[in-house]
Amino acid sequence: MSKIYILHENDDWTVHLTNRLEELNLPYETWHLDKGMVDLTAEPPEGVFYNRMSASSHTRDHRFAPELAGGILSWLEMHNRTVFNGSQALQLEISKINQYTALEKNGIKTPKTIGAVGRDQIIEAAKKIGESSFITKHNRAGKGLGVQLFHSIDALEAYVNSPEFEEPVDGITLIQQYIQSPEPFIIRAEFVGGKLIYAVKVDTTEGFELCPADACRIGDAFCPVGEEEESPPMFEIMEEGMDTEQIARYENFLKNSGIDVAGIEFIRDINGEIYTYDVNTNTNYNSEAEEKVNKYGMLELARFLGNALEKERLS
Repeated sequence: MSKIYILHENDDWTVHLTNRLEELNLPYETWHLDKGMVDLTAEPPEGVFYNRMSASSHTRDHRFAPELAGGILSWLEMHNRTVFNGSQALQLEISKINQYTALEKNGIKTPKTIGAVGRDQIIEAAKKIGESSFITKHNRAGKGLGVQLFHSIDALEAYVNSPEFEEPVDGITLIQQYIQSPEPFIIRAEFVGGKLIYAVKVDTTEGFELCPADACRIGDAFCPVGEEEESPPMFEIMEEGMDTEQIARYENFLKNSGIDVAGIEFIRDINGEIYTYDVNTNTNYNSEAEEKVNKYGMLELARFLGNALEKERLS
């Protein structure tokens, strides 16, 4: 019998989806890809496949999970299986450089960014970017990895040459323009099936100075499904405020990038200019915010996958 297959490396994040699949009585199977094989001599099972591999897998000792997922996605696509968030989406998930180039190609403004490999090159990149304040972050990131705010080249040089310097897992450090916003929040637009389901305002009072960056929700304390809840951020689903042209640009970007499910984060500067700085293809949702407006991201996703499975069975 065909079913829904979920490719992932984090049970804590995936259980919210499997609970909804069970609620809808949909058949599913999870493939935890911290280790495994890609058997090119065999055919994949029948069904629909949903990839929610995370760029931060290495922080959970799953260093090669994205590479394994990439091989499996190529295998599935070779056999023309229905795959959501396939190999093209994975390449954006694990590289912010890939994200920014794809966003800019689709007419979506991103902060000025330079990628660098090597400590001397990081310092040169900061000089070249020409900003009085800038941030560093990891190219393969998530959870605010490598995020630091600097107000001078000297401060950056001291950090880069210190034992505290955090080497990125792929070797690439990003130096990025710091965007100053008049209000302490960012907005995350959530998409399922390539269409907007809602936008959520995230209060970044605790980590706002590091925007635009993953550090707007640095560590799990700023993740919608964070493991630490001592000082949770405030999430508020917006009933209005998303511009239709902006939504159309994001939806077009997702279509052109092979992304079906995503959370896209952006911030407005003091002049009202919008900068998009993160595309999360293994997006999660905040239950408290959803309950207030009776909108549920994982339920929408489960329905989307269920509809795809039914279409697959009828074809």
